[in-house]
Amino acid sequence: MSQAALRLQVEAEANTAWLAQIVRAQRDGRSCLPKRLGLDAAQYTDLLARHGLRAAARGADDGLRDERDALREELLALRREEWQALHDLLLSGQDDHGEPAMAAIVAAACLGGEHLWRDLGLDSRAQLYALLMHNFPQLALRNTQDMRWKKFFYKQLCEQDGGYVCRSPSCDTCPTYHDCFGEEQ
Repeated sequence: MSQAALRLQVEAEANTAWLAQIVRAQRDGRSCLPKRLGLDAAQYTDLLARHGLRAAARGADDGLRDERDALREELLALRREEWQALHDLLLSGQDDHGEPAMAAIVAAACLGGEHLWRDLGLDSRAQLYALLMHNFPQLALRNTQDMRWKKFFYKQLCEQDGGYVCRSPSCDTCPTYHDCFGEEQ
């Protein structure tokens, strides 16, 4: 096996556990992600097959799940430009590293209302950090002040586009500093 093929296999295996957890959390309603995690049907099917994961079996609560998933798909469609900007940010400056579909999944989770690790269905911020360092190391390493991830990503987008959303001239003088930095509850 070539070095490149071995590297791809190791990276795919590293993402399998995270993806299994993300898929399970979505199915159980413990994330903000739509049914296919922000991917189209072919990408989702391919992702599951490459990682040895199975599609959800039909069950008694499928009517409620289908309604929830349809609403989440609709919300994702309404915010498609925002999703695309986040997706592009995650992939910018990255090597061919990690799972390409992970950018779409993380971008979709950024549109949720909780902390990013919760919106992905992960167990902790530390688990999210490991996922981001594995898949998007150049971007993750720029979060030198341990800013909350969604706030950090949106701040990066604002700085890229020359806009500035925050009213404070700097994070150090901001009256809502604790909203962006510090312990997540």
